[in-house]
Amino acid sequence: MTRFRPNTLTLVTDRRQLAPDARTAADEMRALTALVDAAIDVGIDYIQLREADLDARSFVQVAAHAVRQSRGTGTRVLVNDRADVALVSGADGVHLKSDGPVVNVVRALGRDWMVGRSIHAGDDPATVGAPDYLIFGTVFPSASKPAGHAASGLAALSRLVGASRSPVVAIGGITPENAPLVLEAGAAGVAAVGVFLPEGRTPDARGIQRAVQQFRAIAAFRHAC
Repeated sequence: MTRFRPNTLTLVTDRRQLAPDARTAADEMRALTALVDAAIDVGIDYIQLREADLDARSFVQVAAHAVRQSRGTGTRVLVNDRADVALVSGADGVHLKSDGPVVNVVRALGRDWMVGRSIHAGDDPATVGAPDYLIFGTVFPSASKPAGHAASGLAALSRLVGASRSPVVAIGGITPENAPLVLEAGAAGVAAVGVFLPEGRTPDARGIQRAVQQFRAIAAFRHAC
């Protein structure tokens, strides 16, 4: 079984935020593929393809491309929700929603892959099976969530870390500036959408290369360089 590597960086994709001015679906896909390539080139640890509304054929294409490009590197490719897409593309694992299938059911599909799951404040980690990791959020206010979505905060993250037998990754408004706080709260890594977007897309966006370099300047993240 592939195990989650601690103190790692995860790019979570969102082609709508990435290319809000795209005129066609093909333009969106080109932007998404370019981000994936840049993330692999700069040495991101995990790419989580979160494209729920993408048709199956296009999803397989981008996932298979990411898998091909990442082979022989330290980057691993995870597909959100779509175990079928992960199987066909040869991805390294599946990330499940908080209300998704039971982890062991997905494992039983026969792949030696990683299975993660989202979890939120108030959820009981004992009820989600035995995922390789959990992603908890949102920790800080995030542009990826709708207006009025309350951030959970560092105290909630710390409580979940203490209650979970699986490593917990923090998501939601994570930047190189506040990443030390989530690591101090016990997070085993960070995941983000906005900070990795091209500069100007969100208030915290600074581009994949610059963001990864700034995260790597934090001692806990240097092991994966």
